[in-house]
Amino acid sequence: MKTIKVLVVDDSAFMRKWISDFLSEHPRLEVIGTARNGREALEKIAALRPDVVTLDVEMPVMNGLETLQRIMRDHPVPVVMVSSTTTEGAENTIAAMQYGAVDFVAKPSGPISLDLYKVKDELIGKVLHASEANVAALTAPRRQHPSWRPSFKAAARPQQAIVAIGTSTGGPRALETVLTQLPPDLAAPVVAVQHMPKGFTTSLANRLDALAAITVKEAEDGEVLQNGTAYIAPGGVHLIVREEGGALKARFDESPPRAGHRPAVDVLFESLAAIRLCRKIAVIMTGMGSDGTAGLKKLKESGNTKAIAEARETAVVFGMPRAAIEAGVVDVIVPLDSIAAAIVQLIGE
Repeated sequence: MKTIKVLVVDDSAFMRKWISDFLSEHPRLEVIGTARNGREALEKIAALRPDVVTLDVEMPVMNGLETLQRIMRDHPVPVVMVSSTTTEGAENTIAAMQYGAVDFVAKPSGPISLDLYKVKDELIGKVLHASEANVAALTAPRRQHPSWRPSFKAAARPQQAIVAIGTSTGGPRALETVLTQLPPDLAAPVVAVQHMPKGFTTSLANRLDALAAITVKEAEDGEVLQNGTAYIAPGGVHLIVREEGGALKARFDESPPRAGHRPAVDVLFESLAAIRLCRKIAVIMTGMGSDGTAGLKKLKESGNTKAIAEARETAVVFGMPRAAIEAGVVDVIVPLDSIAAAIVQLIGE
């Protein structure tokens, strides 16, 4: 099996050594160099041609965000960000996801020598997954203007609808593309699960809200879901939807993680299978693994459901869409730039 060459970029000598030592323990990973700042990183990427780069968000000389943008422009390569869990660190990490980073690992917040081992397996796993990422999808130019025209007529909406989106690796960038192309008068609420830890989902929702014509917010337990609003599942809990008093409400579920994920797409989709009030539109986009497929099977069995999957050519990681497609539960397969238009069309049917 091919060895994956990794460049480790961090201004802390301790962190460079820790990341390098942990990655080197895996038989498929070889750390071929380290860099102390962004400028040094760009030089070493050009010289060493790594398969994956781990990149600190906050560095002197050239910070992680500027470095990332230069990498994606000049030497496209999968990048895993290493971030602090502060509010500023979370905001910068979400920005990095939009700029083309494949994934991120949050630095431990407690006593550093004790907590580092907690993220060791996560770091190794994300570097391995990043090596399989579709770099062309990360660097492809994205549509800058909404694909909608505000000409929906109420008569074309025979029944209330709800849109549910599931995504993982590469998801923040994909969510930006889809949500910014939806019209402000969208005749459905949107609920979305993005695999992400607590704290980071708040920054994700805030950033998407600033960019989209629809309202985007982190979901709150018990709130009534409104048309023209997208609700992002908070990290650390499952998001489910319930019919209560003739309205759709967001509810939190603290049952154990599914396949390591909380929130999990399967849990959201399964909750929608019990909804009889409206039509359901399920969307599965880029992500490692198969989260969403089992839930989508139950959702399709419940009836009144259409499913959209992101096409291989635009998915950063095709795992989640592929699993759903191979299970035979997908109605529409379209590239990322066409998902919003497909959603609008299905709502209007």
